[in-house]
Amino acid sequence: MVETTGGGPQDGTAEVLDRPLPDGVRRRVVQIVADGFGGLTVAELPAQLRQYARFAPNRRAKFAGNAMAAALETDPLFRQRIGEKLREAQPELTGALDSGSPPPAADPLDVAAAAYVLRQVGWVKLVTAAGEEAQRADAERADEETRAELERLRAELDRARELTRAETERLRAELDAAKKETESLHRKLRSALSDVKRGEAALRKLRGEMDAVRAEGHAQVSAAESESRRLKARLGETEAALEAARRAAREGRSVEDMRVRLLLDTVLDAAQGLRRELALPPVSVRPAETVDAVEPGRMTPKDIAARALSEDDPAILNQLLALPQAHLVVDGYNVTKTGYPQMPLEKQRLRLLGQLAQLAAQTGAEVTCVFDGAELAAPVLLAPPRGVRVLFSKPGVTADELIRQLVRAEPPGRPVIVASTDREVADGVARAGARPVASAVLLKRLS
Repeated sequence: MVETTGGGPQDGTAEVLDRPLPDGVRRRVVQIVADGFGGLTVAELPAQLRQYARFAPNRRAKFAGNAMAAALETDPLFRQRIGEKLREAQPELTGALDSGSPPPAADPLDVAAAAYVLRQVGWVKLVTAAGEEAQRADAERADEETRAELERLRAELDRARELTRAETERLRAELDAAKKETESLHRKLRSALSDVKRGEAALRKLRGEMDAVRAEGHAQVSAAESESRRLKARLGETEAALEAARRAAREGRSVEDMRVRLLLDTVLDAAQGLRRELALPPVSVRPAETVDAVEPGRMTPKDIAARALSEDDPAILNQLLALPQAHLVVDGYNVTKTGYPQMPLEKQRLRLLGQLAQLAAQTGAEVTCVFDGAELAAPVLLAPPRGVRVLFSKPGVTADELIRQLVRAEPPGRPVIVASTDREVADGVARAGARPVASAVLLKRLS
């Protein structure tokens, strides 16, 4: 029961709203409750709203709007307390409602919300009228927005038409330019086709000329081959006549050859006498020293595979070394791998070179020891012993090839002995005039 300021009590609580509360009115009602909420104590609030007591009005309206609207509808005491707070906040509006004459200038939504909270007689009519007014206002606003949108769309349509016309003009200009360019390309294409046809005609002419030249060349080649066969036949006849002449000359010069040989022996004996009379020193530079190789101390030789052994009499080696100006060439790693392969490479070299030094001192022969140095990575610190020449093959050159170079450097007739079990090395030096011996024979002689 709410007392009005206009006199007697008026009660409209019996009136019932037969439709949902309009959205605009509901928002104003929630705002009224949120504003009057803060003036109530926690005990005066419904139980479901007490958790929002410390919220600010805006946050309260945002998070507790539904709960406040429900409490206002179902809790008359809470609605009465909110109405009292509304009377304190808006005395003119509530007084006008109590007198039954709402102010004409007031917002219909505010009037309807206040009437919904105060529940004077006729509040349902005010709420309904406010809802209808709000709907009319929304409709008018929507109509205005629609008209504005329609105007905007018309303006955009006009702009689009202008752009379309401009784009059409541009495309027409581009089309005209493309047509002109196409016509120009067609003319160029016809010119190019004419050039191609002329080129093909010239090519056919050149091919005919080439065929004629080729036929003429074949004829010349056939003539040249016939002439070559004729010249070869004449050459054979000439060679046969020359050989017959040589045989006749040899038979006629047999006596002269004997006299020349006698004269040669005389010259050799005289040369030996001159050497003794002039006390000429022996030759200090040996042909083996002219062969390009790696000297010890510059590169580290790598190991090579062991070769097969052969058993011969070491006395043969003694006889060979006893020949005048004998030169012994040793395949170093081949010998060490045959005799003592379990030792490190450095100790193998030192042991072999020490034994070769003793052999050189005993026989007086020239001794050259060759090691494979094709893949050396660091210098080898080695002092060659007296009487032994030590050589390492250069990168890219094997010890076998270096041995063959040493043999080829010697003059024909000088006794050269090569100690190696490698069959390829033995065959190669034998063809060059040297005498191969097996590594096992040298090892027996050294031991």
